[in-house]
Amino acid sequence: MKGNAGLLVMRLIGISLLAVFACASSAQVPHDDVVRLNEFYRLSAQIEDGLWPGWSKVPDPVLLVTADAEFLTHFPTVPEKFTASSDGFVTRPRVFDPHLLATFPAFGAPSVIVVGKPAMTLIKTRTPWIIVLMHEHFHQLQYAQPGYWDAVNGLGLAHGDTSGMWMLNYPFPYARPEVSASFGELRDQLLVALRAPDGEKFKASAARYVELRQKFLAQLSADDRKYLNFQLWQEGMARYVQIKAAEAAATYQPTGEYKALANYESFDAYAKRARTETLNELQGIDIAKAQRVVVYSFGATEGLLLDRLHPQWRNAYFAHLLSTDALFD
Repeated sequence: MKGNAGLLVMRLIGISLLAVFACASSAQVPHDDVVRLNEFYRLSAQIEDGLWPGWSKVPDPVLLVTADAEFLTHFPTVPEKFTASSDGFVTRPRVFDPHLLATFPAFGAPSVIVVGKPAMTLIKTRTPWIIVLMHEHFHQLQYAQPGYWDAVNGLGLAHGDTSGMWMLNYPFPYARPEVSASFGELRDQLLVALRAPDGEKFKASAARYVELRQKFLAQLSADDRKYLNFQLWQEGMARYVQIKAAEAAATYQPTGEYKALANYESFDAYAKRARTETLNELQGIDIAKAQRVVVYSFGATEGLLLDRLHPQWRNAYFAHLLSTDALFD
């Protein structure tokens, strides 16, 4: 009897240890992160199709990267080595850098937004973090276009790099004196045209900008021009959508849970400064120092100019993959 009782106790201890191990191996999503991500999905559902028709049809998975674990949601399958967590998430031990803010096919199609907690990214605060997720969600729309990946490969700019890092590290001549000087002139004229009043002043300023744009691109090699066009089409227009998303969210009413988070900022408050922040960034930027980062504010400002030049330009955007040149013809 005593031996059987001892065996029973050992079995109970074993079951308890297995339960503890199971709980430890399936991390739980921090509450604040659940609230933020739920707010992103709620906001996106309300504004995305108004910003770009059909956007809501594109899958929008997010992988949240914390210090120790990763949490995946809205992905159509459960990738290998992920286990169930809470609130509709699956989890695994951390693999990616918790400072990451990017979109790519981490587990095959569809592409996933891979992002760290606000304090771990360059964004830092909560409401801008949600709006930047709209920027990344626009990348999901870009990548989902028929022929997108073939078009990227067709640029011929990878030169054997299969990691995709060429998109960040391509040796564009940012610091070449003639490129830097002509870009500065082009940037200044872009801001002049955007700020010009309606009427003849705007028409003349915009025409001058298009002329300088063609001149600037003509001085580049074929590969350099393809690379810049690709970056302006992809990253610049994603920043443009970020601005438009912030402005569309000005009347959005967040949930009480979101408003209760520490350091809450209203969407209306952020909407009032989102455009100005990008224009100020462009105004003071030096292409030789900023290098690839310049495409964000420059491309976004081109999108704002296109809103005035051709208000329906977004209908033609995906008809010309990886270049906005045709939109300025």
